[in-house]
Amino acid sequence: MPRDDEEAQVRRGTDADLIALTDIYNHYVRETAITFDTVPFTPEERRPWLRSHPEDGPHRLLVARGPGAAGPVLGYVTSSAFRPKPAYATSVEVSAYLAPGAAGRGIGSLLYTALFEALAEEDVHRAYAGIALPNEPSVRLHARFGFRHVGTFAEVGRKFGRYWDVAWYEKALRPARA
Repeated sequence: MPRDDEEAQVRRGTDADLIALTDIYNHYVRETAITFDTVPFTPEERRPWLRSHPEDGPHRLLVARGPGAAGPVLGYVTSSAFRPKPAYATSVEVSAYLAPGAAGRGIGSLLYTALFEALAEEDVHRAYAGIALPNEPSVRLHARFGFRHVGTFAEVGRKFGRYWDVAWYEKALRPARA
């Protein structure tokens, strides 16, 4: 039997994905401390986020869909601005979110492989990932892709009545250019 990651199709995210992407993200808003957003979004509230990830350039949104033209959205990855100041332009923050039930099926690895292949042609020097702890599956995924732990912010976010640590990971994408 083929694995899910062998049947899934990865492509850039479009307006047609907005409802499914919002539903996936809202699952993490409502049910987990993986994101520090605390109020679910409507698709219209998420539209500016979707449009901040163009078809090319360093800020991407890639979506994995199940087999077939109408296959379900299984997850997505993004590379976004790390910080708004110009000197950070060659750094990105990456995130991966999987549909409930899609974890452990190779979808995260499929998405990150496609993202880092796309970023290889861009002027991106470093990728960063912040992981709210505990989240062993995310730690393992990032280690598999060559991220290294660079520090942990202790009790940096409060959600569900408690404080959460965030571990920061870094991945070199290309040698330094002037």
